[in-house]
Amino acid sequence: MPAPERTLINHTIALAETVPEKEGGRAWMALNMATEAKAGFGAFTVGTKETGREIDFIALRKAQAAATPWSEELIADLMPGRRG
Repeated sequence: MPAPERTLINHTIALAETVPEKEGGRAWMALNMATEAKAGFGAFTVGTKETGREIDFIALRKAQAAATPWSEELIADLMPGRRG
């Protein structure tokens, strides 16, 4: 069994090496929670068995391809039952 202080050092080095990846993950998660997840949670809340509980992913990808900025209006257009 390795000495406790050696294990702690190894763990600290490993943690320090992964911090940039974790920061990138946190940034991605924050952006996702403010955009796609917000739309998805809203769709689940307002959706029904008849209208579905998912956003219109095709409309979302088209809006992203057209560089449409995220807004409350875009999120409302993605909600279930708004599909045309």
